[in-house]
Amino acid sequence: MEIIPAIDLRWGRCVRLYQGSFEKETVFSDDPLGIALRWQELGARRLHIVDLDGALEGKPMNLGVINGIAAIVDIPIQVGGGIRTMSIAQRVLGMGVARIVLGTSAVEKPNLVKRLCKRFGSEAVVVSLDARDGKVAVKGWKESTSVQALELAREMALLGIKRLVYTDISRDGTLTEPNFAAIEEMVKGTGLAILASGGISSSEHIRRLAAIGVEGAIIGSALYRGTLALPDALIALEDSTPG
Repeated sequence: MEIIPAIDLRWGRCVRLYQGSFEKETVFSDDPLGIALRWQELGARRLHIVDLDGALEGKPMNLGVINGIAAIVDIPIQVGGGIRTMSIAQRVLGMGVARIVLGTSAVEKPNLVKRLCKRFGSEAVVVSLDARDGKVAVKGWKESTSVQALELAREMALLGIKRLVYTDISRDGTLTEPNFAAIEEMVKGTGLAILASGGISSSEHIRRLAAIGVEGAIIGSALYRGTLALPDALIALEDSTPG
């Protein structure tokens, strides 16, 4: 399992939202590149970057920052937020980004997901399922749908997706705990590699997620607020690894 620090971008700054609400935003840094280097230096082996402005606008809005991070770090990064066309996907991957993360496109343009997997390979394309009460939300979490997260995950697998980011919006940024039941349902019910996100805030959470069998834990608010230090999260991960 990987511990993956999150860097959420809005207007070029590193921020965190509470339960996905743009009205409940906390700015943690005006220097996202410095934050990226900090997580790398503390032992992160991958970074999860979300262009929040891009998610709202339907096209990436922080490409300059993302390009800067890709150029300055030596670890792979995955990027989501506003990637809704083939040309934008190609542009982002062309920056040296290892994986693109699709959210709204998975619901509205499933054929695009299939085409991207064929063109760039399943390792380069990740679908993000952001769920509220088990149903998928889109367009920067602003719009709810009637689509069940587990149902969509299974559909994505048929299109060639191998990996999902699963976020329970009600837990995101709350420092409570992950929705372990929903995450386990995703792991067991899809056969896909699952990156869990939302509410991860302690070493015990890391150990429980490892036991469930997720491929990665994406951590945001807990790292920025100091509730969970990245080195401690990595130690918890080592302790949970057999042998």
